[in-house]
Amino acid sequence: MKDSEGHLKLGAAAETAEERKGLLWEEGEELYTTEDDIIPPSARSAHRRRCCIASLLIALILAAVLTPALYYGLRTSRPVADFDSQKLRSNGTHMFKKTSLIVSIDGLRASYLDRGLTPHLVAISKKGLRAKSMRPIFPTLTFPNHWALMTGLYAESHGIVGNNFWDPASRSEFHYNRVESCWNSSWWYGEPMWETAERAGLITANLMWPGPPVTRTGSEPTYFLPWRNNVPMKEKHDQIMEWIDLPLEKRPQLIMAYEPSLDQAGHLTGPVSDLVNRVLGEVDQFAKDIHDSLEARNLTDIVDVVFVSDHGMTDTSHPEWLYIDDILGDGFKALEHVDGWPSMGLRFSSKVNSTFYHNVLLEAAAASDGKFDVFTHDTMPRRFHFAGNERIAPIYVVPKVGYALTDRVENGTGMSKGNHGYDNAETSMHAMFVAHGPFSSVIKAIQKSDNSHFFKRFLSRPNKGWHSTSNDTYIMETFQNVEIYNLMIKLLGIESSAAPTNGTKGFWDKYF
Repeated sequence: MKDSEGHLKLGAAAETAEERKGLLWEEGEELYTTEDDIIPPSARSAHRRRCCIASLLIALILAAVLTPALYYGLRTSRPVADFDSQKLRSNGTHMFKKTSLIVSIDGLRASYLDRGLTPHLVAISKKGLRAKSMRPIFPTLTFPNHWALMTGLYAESHGIVGNNFWDPASRSEFHYNRVESCWNSSWWYGEPMWETAERAGLITANLMWPGPPVTRTGSEPTYFLPWRNNVPMKEKHDQIMEWIDLPLEKRPQLIMAYEPSLDQAGHLTGPVSDLVNRVLGEVDQFAKDIHDSLEARNLTDIVDVVFVSDHGMTDTSHPEWLYIDDILGDGFKALEHVDGWPSMGLRFSSKVNSTFYHNVLLEAAAASDGKFDVFTHDTMPRRFHFAGNERIAPIYVVPKVGYALTDRVENGTGMSKGNHGYDNAETSMHAMFVAHGPFSSVIKAIQKSDNSHFFKRFLSRPNKGWHSTSNDTYIMETFQNVEIYNLMIKLLGIESSAAPTNGTKGFWDKYF
């Protein structure tokens, strides 16, 4: 503080002199002051005593606060995930290599886990991790999404653009339920995780996962059991455990399994039905049996288990019908191929003006008050990632949830009470993700370690991507299913062998 003549007053001058001496002064150097810098000895002595007392109090307070944090930091280390695929680990009786199991429960809508009918899946998620939901790719159908889970690719990249669709290059049609097409590797682009694992020298096993038994490059899993309908879940559980119980040199490190019964129930009676609830309970028991069997073998610290689904389910028992033949008029007869469902990919004969009928559809969509949209490759929403492939029809009609496309001939014949295939932003289309095993334990330990850190507590910021609840359940934010390939490859410790994907680079780093 200065007086009217610009000189420092006594208190401020004393402090300024001390600061200058502490920061700038060296022994033998003259310290220049104003005339008011001259402080009586008694004042200087009192000032020093006050400074000493204040410094001592501050030091004591800091010591009391920082000592526990420093002690904790010295006594504990940040957990580190172990992803060495060749390292041997003992369960107490046998040696194992790092092993990962991924199980797909077809049609398990994310919100099903909140019905109170899946206590075991919820309990597993409390021990491990759970996502609010997992966003499927568009179209939200079984075959496109199971191949997305396997390859980390969108439909436009992996080529399976529907359950049924026309390929103008080969002039042939893909049918998900015909072996001559669904087992023909020429349809399937991308590298599934089991091919990556085999290429990295790991043994793999495929239990009915949708896709070809052999890829375009001629790669195949070590063990492969093809699709059969109505296989009891106990039989699938026993097969998984049979593989896990094999001798070390024959035992798979990556196991993939598929279970369709919940999806079948959802189609038959709708997502809000007694049958779905009953099958949901059976699926929950299946998950518990897998967990309990691993626990009985003392493998919960060796085997990572990831439960996923491919899409959700919505009620279509009483949809509002949209008649495509009424909209197109004479143009309906000019359609050569109609792909997909509940959306429709339209291919008109080259003999008609398809642009004219495209405009007819656009006008009808505008007049429908938002009941459906019409897209071309140029206007398709970028978030669909559904344009860069000639297998995708040039015009796509996409109804909103609550509406369904048909014509006056079929008139909704064969319409099931539950369906999927709608916009992947719809929460009813979202899939589930639950994981448990050594990797999820490490993630939770890292979060606890970070939260216990002094500066994390007092200078905290939200953890990007997930949060923990009061009952120690760790909930990830919704993420897209093309990230799953990279997770499984990371868990197996073979990231150096990973194929290119549409997943986000470094997506899983924030969790580890």
